[in-house]
Amino acid sequence: MNNLKKLGLSALAGSLVAVSAQAGEISVTGSANVTLKNGAGSTMGKSIGTDKDVSFTGSGELDNGWTFTVSTLLDDSYAVSSSYTSLTMGSMGTVSFGTDTGGASYKYDEEIPQAYEQTSDAQQNSANKVGDQIDSNMIVYNAPALEFAGATVNIDLEYSPNADGNGANDGGNAVNDETYGSGVGAGVTVSYDALTVGAYGAEIENNTPGASARDASRDVFDGVWYAKYSFGPVSIGYSESYLDQGLAGAHTAATVAKTVRVATGIFESESMSIAFNVNDDLSISYTEMEDTYDAQDKATSSATADVTMETEALQVAYSMGAMSIKAYNMETTNPGYDSDASKRSISEIALGLSF
Repeated sequence: MNNLKKLGLSALAGSLVAVSAQAGEISVTGSANVTLKNGAGSTMGKSIGTDKDVSFTGSGELDNGWTFTVSTLLDDSYAVSSSYTSLTMGSMGTVSFGTDTGGASYKYDEEIPQAYEQTSDAQQNSANKVGDQIDSNMIVYNAPALEFAGATVNIDLEYSPNADGNGANDGGNAVNDETYGSGVGAGVTVSYDALTVGAYGAEIENNTPGASARDASRDVFDGVWYAKYSFGPVSIGYSESYLDQGLAGAHTAATVAKTVRVATGIFESESMSIAFNVNDDLSISYTEMEDTYDAQDKATSSATADVTMETEALQVAYSMGAMSIKAYNMETTNPGYDSDASKRSISEIALGLSF
């Protein structure tokens, strides 16, 4: 009797495995970087570090032909770095739900040609913050690509019921921030031959207009646009961004460091870059960025004057199959939008492995 029971359970387990294999599949990918980093004119010392990410991705197909994808990315501490679930509905587009996924904005912020890292890797800037309050606790819709007069048009829409950047894993509740209400974002990308142009905007409801730190007439608004053009092995790009957190109150002095989304005023950035693919394995790039803190103060006092943070980045990347060697040097004037801060120079060399 026990043998028959064991045989029956073995047969049932085998049938479940077979069904799972037919329904979908899961893959594991990852990467590891060993970095040598040095920062002059900053609090950073020389350091050797490691960065390891592992991604679990499952996918499958439904009876009606729709497909689904489930993905979770773990960081060095094996904490969830980002996660999402998406459903591709044939010709009706794709719907995604997730936490810390970048939402729709990740396709638009700092979207200029660069051989290795975005300039925000060395010094946080306002361009990298565009749309980040809607990248968790959200739903994103990616419309199917449209063809028009030889151009390809892609449209992205997103919505967050409580757009404060907090998300919830395991079906839990996000921490509620009563300052912000719902948020919406929209982006469009148009590609024609070697030219790509994109624009994105997001607005978040001001839930507490009467609070001293809020401006009753302003919601949060983020916006960015970019253009990229390639000719042969050369690519050039230009981008502008705008971020208004809708804050009221005293303006931050020019000689004090500012934190984006905390300081009053408006942040505006302008970036341009050129990248050259020497061959299939080697590429180099040069980037210039000006990121201005606009105090929105009508007074002429230098104490509340606008401050422009300028960054120049030279980068190189070489790949050899699953291994790569990449490096950059980024120099920033007025880091942290602080007019009397020392110039900062950060260099990094990275050995990358992927599997």
